[in-house]
Amino acid sequence: MDLWSWAVSVYGRPGVAEAALALQDDHGQCVPLLLWAVFARPTQADLIGRAVSLARAWEAAAILPLRVARRGLKAELAGVEAPAREALRARVKAAELESERLLLSALADLDGGGQAPLEAALAAVATAWGGIADPAALDQLSRALSGPLPDPGKTG
Repeated sequence: MDLWSWAVSVYGRPGVAEAALALQDDHGQCVPLLLWAVFARPTQADLIGRAVSLARAWEAAAILPLRVARRGLKAELAGVEAPAREALRARVKAAELESERLLLSALADLDGGGQAPLEAALAAVATAWGGIADPAALDQLSRALSGPLPDPGKTG
């Protein structure tokens, strides 16, 4: 199972999307990077640093501009009929998701070692990313991810 398929499966679990989006919207975290942390369970600071640098580059170049455009298209726009605006918004959303898929594909090449406990991996990556690594918000995501996760197998 590749990292994207794994992430989509995990993201669909009850409470995961809500907790992840709260970390993104309220605390400035990067959801694909957090999902990579759960998948890779990194223990090495240099590996986490490389993952954060990669995610920052992708977020700045593609993910964030597409997210801003998608959210901007949610409201009515003068001179543009709603169906046309919604169709464009759907295409921008698809491009945003594709940019997240490409980021996860790049992150999959970074072997995390799989040794860090879930909570420690999330905290380390969230702290390295910056923003507010709110322990309560991270705990909410950890709780949503409790229990057996899909077996990622080997990616690559």
